[in-house]
Amino acid sequence: MTNRPAARVLLVDAAGRILLFRGCDPAVPGVSWWFTPGGGLDAGETPAQGAARELFEETGLRVDPAELGEPVWHQVIEFSYDHRWYRQDQEFFLLRVEGWQVDTRGFEEAERQSIEGHHWWSLADLDATDEDVYPEGLADLVRRLLADAAAAQVDAAPQGGL
Repeated sequence: MTNRPAARVLLVDAAGRILLFRGCDPAVPGVSWWFTPGGGLDAGETPAQGAARELFEETGLRVDPAELGEPVWHQVIEFSYDHRWYRQDQEFFLLRVEGWQVDTRGFEEAERQSIEGHHWWSLADLDATDEDVYPEGLADLVRRLLADAAAAQVDAAPQGGL
């Protein structure tokens, strides 16, 4: 099994939709799933640096790693891809954007072969789909994170007084 540190981005637009890619395993024809932008870290890279690099490579959106802030969620998963087993320890970052036209020209060759498309999903559509979406429970996770972010903004707002 290959241990793989990774970083992923929950990219949410002003309409509250999340960007997901549809991909497949070249070793398992006919099976696909939806997933967030991101991937394995390069040697010496922090999770924020890796998330920013992956976001640029996969969407064309360039952000400074500091703009991502601290990870909002952590997950360890095990999976098979192209006849190899991985244990992926991944950090997730939340990034809000007004909107974004995805540019996949930065895809690596393996991504060109295994990523079939992308889509901005509403949380209601995620709730209703019978397609495989990773991480599992993504709509509920994003709802919680957006609610936490909104509450933090309210708490940070200056309070009026007499």
